[in-house]
Amino acid sequence: MIEARSMRWARWAAPLLLGALGAFAPACASGRHGTPRPGDDNDLSPLRAGETGSAILCGKIVTADEDDRVISRGMILVRNGRIAYVGPRAAVPQGYELLDCGDQWATPGMVDLHSHVHSGGFGDVNDMVLPANPDLRSSPAVRPGNSLIQVACAGGVTTLFGIPGSGTTHSGFGLVYKTKLNSPFEECVVRNPGGMKVAQSYNPERRAGDFGATRAGLSWILEDMNDKAVGATRQGRRAIELENLQKVHAGELPVLIHSAGSDGWTAAARMWQNTYGTRCVLSHGCFDAHLTAPWIAETGARVNAGPRTMDHVSTRDGAITGTAERYLAAGVQSVSLNTDAPVMPQEELFLQGTMSARLGADSYLMLKAVTIEPARQFGLDERLGSLEVGKDADIVLRTGEPLDPRARVERVIIDGKLEYDRLRDGQWF
Repeated sequence: MIEARSMRWARWAAPLLLGALGAFAPACASGRHGTPRPGDDNDLSPLRAGETGSAILCGKIVTADEDDRVISRGMILVRNGRIAYVGPRAAVPQGYELLDCGDQWATPGMVDLHSHVHSGGFGDVNDMVLPANPDLRSSPAVRPGNSLIQVACAGGVTTLFGIPGSGTTHSGFGLVYKTKLNSPFEECVVRNPGGMKVAQSYNPERRAGDFGATRAGLSWILEDMNDKAVGATRQGRRAIELENLQKVHAGELPVLIHSAGSDGWTAAARMWQNTYGTRCVLSHGCFDAHLTAPWIAETGARVNAGPRTMDHVSTRDGAITGTAERYLAAGVQSVSLNTDAPVMPQEELFLQGTMSARLGADSYLMLKAVTIEPARQFGLDERLGSLEVGKDADIVLRTGEPLDPRARVERVIIDGKLEYDRLRDGQWF
């Protein structure tokens, strides 16, 4: 009797249940979830109660995405701090605040992987007592919204890898953070620790009575430290001072290596790419390091070039050589640019791309070298570096082409919030 009733209930309830699910599915498809996620389609649905959003109309959008889309007379919808729509202009959905930027160009916020402005200068960026500091972090020295971060923001730089200096060979661990002007530390941080910083030539060659006095000694110190971290992992042993270094060897964190000159450049690639197989990014590559570009390309190492964008002395050939162009021409698949700020002003990251293009590199690739490419190198490209649905709404609006020094930055939006407005705040640099 119970079995018969259950069967009759199933025959009666099944159509209603299927109908309800059918009605629910389109609602989920159209409204999805409030905050866009990577991989979502464009969403033109109205804002829900409690949500925030803005509709940005502009003359041109350079997305820097996989399809290299450039959209004339475009629109970007920002929903709850992330991008919900990138495409041609359409009717602005209900609830969105309109920001009409006329003919301005919208580009992704720029990303610099080699920066020291987090403390407001060079203060608290080195610990010179020991030649290796695997337990040191730069995060305690961060002063959110300091004057150098302010002008960086006004220059369209929205994300920085703030790192220790290069006074010692293993400098410690930096953090990835946003250049927000009036936000607490926790709201600025993207990843902490964001990666490891190593210095393998020039600066860390110290006179402290230890092996750090020579490049051979620096290599020994680094190999010894790496082998200890690998050994601790193999033994399942916890070594507190090596925990973050162990994450580097596990592929959980990247490593940025300060190195320059043909000898130090190749030594860095050999150690971190070939021997230990880390997610390494070779930083600087100045002087005559570009002569080794074909071999660097063979290793598959990533390159973060700068702050010098050219070589006109080291190779003594009478030529002015654009280093980024040489790495790309040799087949290096991943090239980004840096300022090593404040060595070069942080707000002039775009100018590194301008000069590299002037010296022979493709100008669009140089725009990507200060946006999506550094994000990829550090495994942050799901959030940063391009204008795509689901990514952080870090958007820069300029009066012209992004690498044209005549074009002004008019507005900078970070996580959907208008951080800098030239008309409101004035010209900062």
